[in-house]
Amino acid sequence: MIKSMTGFGRFETVTDSYKISVEMKAVNHRYLDLSIKMPKKFNYFEAGIRTLLKDYIQRGKVDVFISYEDYTEGRMCLKYNSGLAAEYMEAYGAMARQFGLPNTVTVTDLARCPEVLTMEQAPENEEEMWKILSHAVRQASDRFVETRTLEGENLKKDLLGKLDYMETLVSEVEERSPQVLAEYRAKLEEKVRELLTGASVDENRIATEVTIFADKICVDEETVRLRSHIASTRKELDLGGSIGRKLDFIAQEMNREANTILSKANDLEISQRAIALKTEVEKVREQIQNIE
Repeated sequence: MIKSMTGFGRFETVTDSYKISVEMKAVNHRYLDLSIKMPKKFNYFEAGIRTLLKDYIQRGKVDVFISYEDYTEGRMCLKYNSGLAAEYMEAYGAMARQFGLPNTVTVTDLARCPEVLTMEQAPENEEEMWKILSHAVRQASDRFVETRTLEGENLKKDLLGKLDYMETLVSEVEERSPQVLAEYRAKLEEKVRELLTGASVDENRIATEVTIFADKICVDEETVRLRSHIASTRKELDLGGSIGRKLDFIAQEMNREANTILSKANDLEISQRAIALKTEVEKVREQIQNIE
């Protein structure tokens, strides 16, 4: 299956302790351009997130937004600095001995001393956090790919319709080309007879002129190559995958053949078909720009 480069995906996981939301959206781009906006506490996981996303996306400008809400009141914990408490007690003892005073320091007094008891952010379990975050990113990516695939199928149907029309135009050019030669020969013979009234017409000379004319307007090679490019495009669309760049190259080749047919055209009907071919090729190229 083929995928469009535009897409959207969102996933949210909520527990009693936290809420993580991952949102993704993408537009066309020649290469893969990932922009990830997330809380600073997740910066450590950025490389892992980028590696994970590359399993789902090959091309496109993708914006990823990750938000995190902690429901555990900041995950604060009480830290006891025993070393500093010992220094306080030693200082109190020294003061008692120096001034001959009783040392009546209690645990409560010691706890009130600066930095003996502090509130700190509880350390995160990185392995557990990555498990939760990566799951959310994968779920959002799955939904993101679903929208891209759905749009890709619509693009495929549209492109196949355009290819069918192009093939019809090519058939009409092929059908018209021999008629142009026949009409040219008839006109040439008529003109020669008018000029050479009563004299015999040199059939060899007529045949030579027709051959030279046929060589100038012959588009057999171009129509054969166009059919080949159309068939290749259909094949790639059926195979699917990341085919946008390859299809863009094939479309350039189709445009080149259509231009050559138009430049060789010495007939109004063929010129009209060639112009229609160029128009349709341009439409195909525009659609291909949306394919991953």
